[in-house]
Amino acid sequence: MGVILMAMTIGGLIVAAILLIIARATKKVWLKHFVFGGLTTWVFAYAFLLFCGSFFSVERTLGLNEPKEFCGFYFDCHLHTAISDVKKTKMLGSKTANGEFYIVKVKVSSDAKRAELGLHAPKFEIVDAQGRRFERVEDLTVSGNPFEQKVPAGGAFEDEVVFDLPADVQNPRLDIAEGVGIDKVIESILIDDEDSIGHKRNYFKLEEQSQTVSVK
Repeated sequence: MGVILMAMTIGGLIVAAILLIIARATKKVWLKHFVFGGLTTWVFAYAFLLFCGSFFSVERTLGLNEPKEFCGFYFDCHLHTAISDVKKTKMLGSKTANGEFYIVKVKVSSDAKRAELGLHAPKFEIVDAQGRRFERVEDLTVSGNPFEQKVPAGGAFEDEVVFDLPADVQNPRLDIAEGVGIDKVIESILIDDEDSIGHKRNYFKLEEQSQTVSVK
């Protein structure tokens, strides 16, 4: 619904621009007032729906293998992510954690029929009960961001992200987001989108799936 309303807004702005040009060329003051009145009404209605969508949104915590869909400013919502495994360890190769390493296996899948799709600049952060945020440990993963690779239609792949979390961490949950620049700006005003202003997020539960292992 949010994407449709955004598309209607863009279409309406184009029509409004054309009508204003006509009003100026024909010197029809009533038409200019009609266009500005319509635009004002639509802007307030859209802002109200945006506020309601965020205010009434509900934060969710997803469990093991429970998918989260990614739509963005598009009509398709074919890409999904899920947590397929979580492990904890003090040692990872020759590295010793400041607290404890969380090795999180993330599955990216697509149910598209034809096109290859991929996440755009995916970002992984863990949020704990105190609101602290922890980014993944870059130098313990493969170079670059393997999660930006394209997923063939109907396909999937898995890879791991590693976090070094303090010993006192409580209720750690993984937040996966994507997009940069103009994507984020557009999605911030997309009604009922997870990245819209003030909207509640979907997190992945980590603590219950964790098990202590020794990784060499």
